[in-house]
Amino acid sequence: MNKFPSLNEQMDVIRRGVEEIIPENELVKKIEKSIEKNIPLKIKFGCDPSRPDLHIGHAVLLRKLRQFQDLGHTGILLIGDFTAMIGDPTGRNKTRPQITIEDTNKNAESYIEQATIVLEKSTLEIVYNSQWLGKMNFNDVISLASKYTVARMLERDDFTKRYDGGIPISVHEFLYPLAQGYDSVFLKADVELGGTDQKFNLLVGRDLQKEAGQSPQSIITTPLLEGTDGVEKMSKSYDNYIGLTDTPDEMYGKTLSIPDKMISKYFEFATVISHSELKNIKQDLESGISNPRDLKRKLAREIVSMYYSKLEAQHAQDNFDKLFIKKGIPDEMDEYKITSNEKLISIIVKNKMVGSNGDAKRMIKQGGVKIDDVKVTDLHLEIIPEKERVLKVGKRKFLRITI
Repeated sequence: MNKFPSLNEQMDVIRRGVEEIIPENELVKKIEKSIEKNIPLKIKFGCDPSRPDLHIGHAVLLRKLRQFQDLGHTGILLIGDFTAMIGDPTGRNKTRPQITIEDTNKNAESYIEQATIVLEKSTLEIVYNSQWLGKMNFNDVISLASKYTVARMLERDDFTKRYDGGIPISVHEFLYPLAQGYDSVFLKADVELGGTDQKFNLLVGRDLQKEAGQSPQSIITTPLLEGTDGVEKMSKSYDNYIGLTDTPDEMYGKTLSIPDKMISKYFEFATVISHSELKNIKQDLESGISNPRDLKRKLAREIVSMYYSKLEAQHAQDNFDKLFIKKGIPDEMDEYKITSNEKLISIIVKNKMVGSNGDAKRMIKQGGVKIDDVKVTDLHLEIIPEKERVLKVGKRKFLRITI
């Protein structure tokens, strides 16, 4: 039999790191009723499997779902395999290419594997919206479309900008918010989580639940986390991300690269430090008591500890200090054996130190490639199998070239 924490205890956890709770008084009533009847709330989090690589920006919402799980509620991870074929136009200024159900299913497997690094899998319900959306006939779609007007759709900010700018909007893009909203109707969701960029879609879910005679879901939004550049939202396409499957050394090094202005936000949204500790860090930054470099080292340890362990975090810090403070090289690194002359660019690409020949050439031109700590400038350099060498590409990638 469930024993839920008190209302105040639950709300203290739920309010941490959120942008909005819509409306908060309804959520309070839902939790009170849940405690009284000893029935867990259904907490829905829909994910788009068109992008299978997760980073700590995604983990902001995943951790919020995990908090609800820890409070005794039912976490529902909804894989939007059907809606991914429509493509969410949020934040885009043009129609998004559609992908196949086969692609979404393949990506979904990777998404679940990474998401459960944060979520408690044993108490998690995983559902795919193709299970119900894929069974709808054209009559069902017309009926769903009749629940919303074009004028209301154009209230969505990105649609408004595209319409006013004369940029085409395909009719199928209007179906995305309706399909996502219908997911909430089908699941009878009590709460839905999403980023601030998803607010319109989440509100459509509330409206469709009202139309269906259900109690409308409460909505919780969290801010989008900027990447390590401190400008664009965290994304693999901007190469400013800290991946959930990055190594401890990569996580630690990438975290130290964030601008000072992002320290507080990362502590608040990317770690689980206590409210009082967060308050102290913000005060120390504002007053100038703490050195930002020291706080970033603490932040990096916190992040690595969350996804690995405190021991791994300490090892990552030691490795970083050895490499960048003491200017050493790692004790362990991948090895590549050559038996005849081989172009350096080929070695770099073969060992996946960069993504392409073009990337390798750019790294050399930018001075980012060294052999035995000597900068390489020759794009056509060949490595001769005469002695062991250490190849360094960028700040953190090393390869031992053996013969």
